[in-house]
Amino acid sequence: MKFALVAFAAALALAGTAAADPALGIWQTEPDDGAFAFVELEMCGEAVCGTIRRTFNDDGEYESENIGRQIVIDMVPQGDGRYEGRVWRPANDRVYIGRMTVEGDALALRGCVVGGLICARQDWLRIQ
Repeated sequence: MKFALVAFAAALALAGTAAADPALGIWQTEPDDGAFAFVELEMCGEAVCGTIRRTFNDDGEYESENIGRQIVIDMVPQGDGRYEGRVWRPANDRVYIGRMTVEGDALALRGCVVGGLICARQDWLRIQ
């Protein structure tokens, strides 16, 4: 009985830690090839993953074929709001080495090739 209570308390503590992850929420991407998206970042096991929920272009919201696709893939927390994983770029359908940094309502996302020597960066804003 005592062990069960300790296990329950530990599970509650871990659940609280996951819920407090600073990356979780809905973020607006920068425009890429004339379109931008709202991406929902959620826990996926011990990592953070992001799924495209809504898409927009110059004419307003539209139904992209990318809605529901994962754009942030297995970003593992490194501490101090830093994450490492992979990122998918819809404009060219490629997956890159990903690094992410969260500071308040700002998220910097980098996609890199050549072992991280060449990177492109996007700055996202928290919507929710």
